[in-house]
Amino acid sequence: MSTNDEKSEIRIMKGNEALAEAAFRAGMQAYFGYPITPQSEVIEYLMEEQPKHDCVVLQAESEVAAINMVFGASGAGARVMISSSGPGVSLMQEGISYMASAQLPCLLVNVQRGGPGLGTIQPSQGDYFQATKGGGHGDYRLIVLAPSSVQEMADFVFDGFRLAEKYRTPAMILTDGALGQMMEKLQLPPAGSLPHTETTWATRGKPEGKERRIITSLFMQPEKMEEVNHQLQAKYRQIEAEEVRFEEYGVEDADVLLVAFGLVARICQKTMQLARQKGLRVGILRPITLFPFPSKRIAELASTVDAVLTVEMNAGQMLEDVRLAVEGRCPVHFKGRMGGMIPSPEEVLEAVEEVAEKHNVELSR
Repeated sequence: MSTNDEKSEIRIMKGNEALAEAAFRAGMQAYFGYPITPQSEVIEYLMEEQPKHDCVVLQAESEVAAINMVFGASGAGARVMISSSGPGVSLMQEGISYMASAQLPCLLVNVQRGGPGLGTIQPSQGDYFQATKGGGHGDYRLIVLAPSSVQEMADFVFDGFRLAEKYRTPAMILTDGALGQMMEKLQLPPAGSLPHTETTWATRGKPEGKERRIITSLFMQPEKMEEVNHQLQAKYRQIEAEEVRFEEYGVEDADVLLVAFGLVARICQKTMQLARQKGLRVGILRPITLFPFPSKRIAELASTVDAVLTVEMNAGQMLEDVRLAVEGRCPVHFKGRMGGMIPSPEEVLEAVEEVAEKHNVELSR
């Protein structure tokens, strides 16, 4: 490892490359993936820098092969990551479900592009359902972190590995093509600052005098399969109780609450500034964890505002979780763009003004 990587340092980097560099610094031991725009810089950077690190970086023949390599590496106790975009993550769903059932940790990265289908290489948030509602078969969840900056693209690598290993479950960084391609200044965490956790469950050969270690997602007896499901659900309830993360801005006196994640949350900060200049008291709640979702805090704020406006780069996917959290305490509206289109602050402001007019929101003096 180079001396420059021994300490925290300031760089200007593209989001995808910052994430890849952070993976080395977080002690990643193996990466398996397959190129797909707009995340190909992740594997390209890892391939270029791999000779400097004690880490396996391998381009598999497909996303299906790559996720099964992740299964094997994680089962042997390695700290392992995989990255892709929407169509590639779709191909991984069976393997992700297997890993959730086998209770294996890994870090998944989805740099979203517009869909459905092959769609476009432009940024989107259309994979929210896929990430937060399981995606594959069976009753399972992923821990999902949604960065809104290049800094968080790097920081959440450390957080993702930490959470995945703490709960022995796959964790996902759900970002988008704009953040992946965007260049910003960031502070990279120092290498070696994320200790490796003890993996007494890993399959590294039968320990002498102890029972054989078996990792599987196949449980033929329904009683055993139900027992495993109860274990998983108990784990997800613990995650919901202990790992909810969010940010809020200007909610103390807000009449209209914007709920947005990722890149769109940054856009909404400018919208809030423009709205308040016009006398509209607007606040923002930004979910950082999409699962676990900050339902409790949204419910609290819904009791204090006149209306909620959810803003997303999709057809209204997080909208469903916001409505469930609000539970009719106030009206919930939606502003979205699709197909790789990014809403402007002014465009969101128009939606805010329409909501304010509809609900007779008074202007501040």
